[in-house]
Amino acid sequence: MAQTDPILVPEVSQHEVRVRQGFIGTELLLFGAILDPRGQRVGREYDIVVVLKGPSEPIRVREKARVGGIWVNADSSDFRSAPAYFAVASSRPIDQIVDEKTAAIYEFGTDYIQLSPSGVIDPEEQARFTAGLVDLRERQGLYKQDMRGVQIDESVLYQARIALPSNVTTGIYTAETFAVTRGRVIASAVAEVEVKKVGFERFVEYASHRYALVYGLLAVMLSVGTGWMAGRLFALI
Repeated sequence: MAQTDPILVPEVSQHEVRVRQGFIGTELLLFGAILDPRGQRVGREYDIVVVLKGPSEPIRVREKARVGGIWVNADSSDFRSAPAYFAVASSRPIDQIVDEKTAAIYEFGTDYIQLSPSGVIDPEEQARFTAGLVDLRERQGLYKQDMRGVQIDESVLYQARIALPSNVTTGIYTAETFAVTRGRVIASAVAEVEVKKVGFERFVEYASHRYALVYGLLAVMLSVGTGWMAGRLFALI
């Protein structure tokens, strides 16, 4: 960027989200200011777009088909990289801020999420599975967008509130903030948020990964023991 382009100074209300038993989700406040290189107020109007993304993960999307009156798994598609969480907030509708090409480059919306399909796949089929994945995660509260979710005060300060649901994946989340004017991104900055489990939930997660076989056997034994005890109790009633 040129020396005269403004700079973003972003911040997040909490850089660490701790997931404990009974976690019902939380709300992140993303805020900051946009200034020129001399630290003064920017003398022009601009829009703000915030993109919050969770850790990427491989995923297989299955398509169900009705065969003989029964819904069964049919075609499937693998994606090497898909964000576990994706949220966009902007000061105005994206189509009023940038063109489709710019929106696609910076992932300004759920329609522009950049997924990495595994193997060769027909473009139409890829678009169908991508739309299916986005729709599924929107219903789970993991993908969302708010086209008027950013408030700008006196062309200097901005803030956006983005909710994290209770089913968020642990890991590092990136909050990318973009300042846009006349259809051009003039400044950008990144802040990080770590979502991690603590307490007993952290112990269970660690044990399930570090000692997978033992953890699986204990889980089976616990299930069998619980079922046996329930059967004995009902027999005594």
